[in-house]
Amino acid sequence: MDLDELKHQALRIHSLYDRQNQRERGRTWTRTDFMLGFMGDVGDLTKLVMAEEGTRDMPGGRPALEHELADCLWSVIILAHLYDVDLEHAYTRTMAELEEKLTTGHTQKPPS
Repeated sequence: MDLDELKHQALRIHSLYDRQNQRERGRTWTRTDFMLGFMGDVGDLTKLVMAEEGTRDMPGGRPALEHELADCLWSVIILAHLYDVDLEHAYTRTMAELEEKLTTGHTQKPPS
């Protein structure tokens, strides 16, 4: 599956969530809501990585880790859509910039 297919699938899921939230809560998520949801997913991912490394007990094991990685990817795709960012272009440009810096010896701390 390429990035365009991932984006189309993510947007279908986004639409389904919008319908569910409208039905259950009378409103859809804002961009801020999506960012906060993403932060929650990153927190869950952090705990699962710690469990994978043996520094924390966390139920779910490898399947839960895979699930959270996929949730985080979905959130990044949706946030890029909501902020009208061409993720493929931004990724390609950013990786080219990093590769150039790293191969020419002008290294610096990776962006956080």
